[in-house]
Amino acid sequence: MLIRIKRLGEMPSSEITDHQVYLNRRQFLNGVAIAATATVLPGSLASAATDPVPTFNNLTKSPFSTSETPTPFESVTSYNNFYEFGTDKSSPALLATEFPDKTKPWRVTIDGECDNPGDYDYDDLIRPFTLEERIYNFRCVEGWSMVIPWVGFPLADLIKRAQPNSRAKFVEFTTLYDPEQMPGQRRGVLDWPYTEGLRMDEAMNPLTILSVGVYGQELPGQNGAPIRLVVPWKYGFKSIKSIVRIRFVEQLPATAWVKAGPREYGFYSNVNPNVDHPRWSQSRERRIGDFLKRETEMFNGYSEHVAHMYTNMDLKKNF
Repeated sequence: MLIRIKRLGEMPSSEITDHQVYLNRRQFLNGVAIAATATVLPGSLASAATDPVPTFNNLTKSPFSTSETPTPFESVTSYNNFYEFGTDKSSPALLATEFPDKTKPWRVTIDGECDNPGDYDYDDLIRPFTLEERIYNFRCVEGWSMVIPWVGFPLADLIKRAQPNSRAKFVEFTTLYDPEQMPGQRRGVLDWPYTEGLRMDEAMNPLTILSVGVYGQELPGQNGAPIRLVVPWKYGFKSIKSIVRIRFVEQLPATAWVKAGPREYGFYSNVNPNVDHPRWSQSRERRIGDFLKRETEMFNGYSEHVAHMYTNMDLKKNF
């Protein structure tokens, strides 16, 4: 029998599990698990509900935060896209439970066209920005939408520390490549390791942050522990997770989604209701927790802060 495994760009929107269906299935599976004996449960899952989660102190709300009600923590941490841990929405939460423990120590390389490159331990990387940590209530769109209270600091602050030179036109990001820890990387759904990129002005925009937490807690594995990018006016796949390298480059970087489906996933990937995916409309979105869909806003509602970067730019051609 020939079994065809669909590649990344071949998944139609009709096959994306509706969140309510997902939650009903999750509740059913939880009921089965409770009825089962404790010895059947993996240790990581059995302890996940009781282990304390480190918290950040003295956080203040960013002035860029939306006043909309945040999406419940359960949804933020259980309904995820993180193909390194599987293509199903539930796979990351199930398979990444122990990942945060394995992110210590964690190192991030900063190199390329900059005057202050380095190979940084995670703690040394974020220490100068401790006082800059904020709660950013950002709208995020990824086929569905959420409002997530990220803990983070502006990427621009780190860029200034790296001192990029005049040849640096783009910033390229790379995710950890470790198929032993990340079972999804054992399948060829993407050209691993996952890479993403931003134009320099996009990277310097104050809405672009490096997140180290969510809901005041350290990032869970399924949300991109220990450090990830958040770019709220772009589709979610631009916000690369578990970053191990930040490189300043002169040429537009070849990113994972562009390589996987260049006709469907452009480099810019700005939220734009006027540009449909080749196989479905992007003019409406479903907010997690809502029954009805809502109109998708240009730049996800952040036009005031980002539209100036795309003046006189054809956003249908540069999708």
